[in-house]
Amino acid sequence: MARSYISRAKICCWEAEQAIARKDAPGTIRRSQEALELAAKACLRFLGIEYPKEHDVGDALEGIREKLPEGLRAKLPEFKELLTRLAELRGPSMYGFEREGIPPERAFSMEFASGLFEGE
Repeated sequence: MARSYISRAKICCWEAEQAIARKDAPGTIRRSQEALELAAKACLRFLGIEYPKEHDVGDALEGIREKLPEGLRAKLPEFKELLTRLAELRGPSMYGFEREGIPPERAFSMEFASGLFEGE
């Protein structure tokens, strides 16, 4: 299962790159979120840990911090923050802000999407 999740995450990364090339900010956000979620869940699966059935599994990763590779352990706070941020944007990147009548392509700019990955 972990290998499958990583394979799917790689596909989502490729799709995010395609969305960037098309200047599709909502698509970039959505596919990036899916890639990160799948990668995080792959870590948990690999270690035999049942992950929570939600999009943000950062707390589950924190709970197994000592079992994670050193490189990921060192970046875990940033990884968790991005995982949480992208999980919050998952729905709006697909549907926009329906109550306000704002479609996703008006809700997100490429500058905003790029800033998510630069720590802005």
